[in-house]
Amino acid sequence: MSTHDVWPLLTERLRIRPLEPADIDVMWEWRRLPDVNRWLGLAPETLEAFRERYLDPERLAAMHLIELLPDSDDGTATPIGDLMIKVGDAWAQLEVAEQARGVEAELGWVLDPAYTGHGYATEAVRAAIDVCVGPLGLRRVHAGCFADNEPSWRLMERLGMRREEFSRKTALHRSGEWLDGMNYGILAEEWAELRSR
Repeated sequence: MSTHDVWPLLTERLRIRPLEPADIDVMWEWRRLPDVNRWLGLAPETLEAFRERYLDPERLAAMHLIELLPDSDDGTATPIGDLMIKVGDAWAQLEVAEQARGVEAELGWVLDPAYTGHGYATEAVRAAIDVCVGPLGLRRVHAGCFADNEPSWRLMERLGMRREEFSRKTALHRSGEWLDGMNYGILAEEWAELRSR
């Protein structure tokens, strides 16, 4: 099943849909904020550079827009963040490499600071994991962050993801400082067990 076969995804309060080129400018509005882009691996300094990076077909294909659903049927959804679901290969020895193709996903998310503190990011990432291990049939989901980005790693722990790595000063920040990193993961069977409780 293609990732596009499951979208748009509706949760209790959100709609998550593939990012379209027309959405790039609104995504820039929260990604350009200093409190947001300090944690991002990619933070172009101008809207033009941002557009160029996100119009790359491979990058665009992995991106989704998180929209807050309106309170009534006559309202329009409000864009509040973005979500990356990058399906990729697991590491494998050469003889079995074909069996490891397209079996896991890396997740990433950004929420407009005006909408933090309401559980929207948790709701969106939970839905993304559901899709990854459900309809997409992936065996594993993982995500990483700077160790100083406490809201991100707390979200992953809240969802039941396992801390797989805490690395000391392995990530060079654009500030010039070497920062600690954290990586989390969860297997499909672990997620199913958590969701059945």
